[in-house]
Amino acid sequence: MPPVLLSRGLDPLLGVFTGVLAYYLYESHPRNEVPPDERLTALIKWKYTKWRNEREQRLTTGNTDEIDLRALAAEVEEK
Repeated sequence: MPPVLLSRGLDPLLGVFTGVLAYYLYESHPRNEVPPDERLTALIKWKYTKWRNEREQRLTTGNTDEIDLRALAAEVEEK
């Protein structure tokens, strides 16, 4: 019987590895013919570009919608 800690750590890794391998085989099998623009890599690139553009826009606008915690703390102390 293997140590409990070893199986606790290896089971999730084995599950993730198996899932990634299965999805790779699904996308690369010629019978499925997944178009290049509907593959996981295209989705990841699109999401990353979208996130990067939104982040850049937030950084350039000055984050006027964020709450100033110091000002709130000062208001609480005054009361």
